[in-house]
Amino acid sequence: MIAFINTIVRSAIEFLAVKTKRRVLMLALLAVIALSEFLIFGLARRTFVFYTIDNREIVVEDRMLKRSRSREVDITRYTEETLLGPAAPDLLPLFPYGTRLKSLLYRDGVVYADFSVDAAMPPVEGGSTINSFHTLYDGILRNFSPVKDVRFFIDGHTAFAGEFQKTY
Repeated sequence: MIAFINTIVRSAIEFLAVKTKRRVLMLALLAVIALSEFLIFGLARRTFVFYTIDNREIVVEDRMLKRSRSREVDITRYTEETLLGPAAPDLLPLFPYGTRLKSLLYRDGVVYADFSVDAAMPPVEGGSTINSFHTLYDGILRNFSPVKDVRFFIDGHTAFAGEFQKTY
C-alpha cells in the first residue's frame, strides 16, 4: 500500500515539474470550477440596453442572472434588474429611480407587467417614457424567445395600448 502511494506521489511530482503541464492542469482546474459554478448557481446571460447621457448612443450591458424553472420568474428578475438601471455611471436609467414592478404575469406567450405610478414619468436624468417602454419591450422579446407580446400597465391602467409591435 505504501509503495502504491509513493508511486502516485512520485508521478505527481514528475508531472508538476514540467511548466507547461502545470499550466494545463491549472487551466483544466479553472475550467472545471467555472463549469461547476455555472451548473450549481444556474446563471444565464441576459442583455440589457441603456442610453448614453446625450441620448444618442445605445449601450448594451450583459449581466448574469440566476435562472429558475419558471419563465415568469426569469422575466420578473430581468424586468426588476432593468428597473435598477445601468451599472455604468455615464448611462441613463430607463425608468425613474423608485419605479417598482408591482406584478408580472406570463400566460400563453404574453407578458403582463404592472408598474408603479413612477413609471409614467420620464427619468429625471433625461429620456423618454415611450422610448423606455419600447426598449424594455424589445429586451424582453430578445431575451425570452417564447414571449410573443408584452402588455404594460401603470398602477393597474393600460399603458400604451397598441403601441408595440415585434420588430424582428
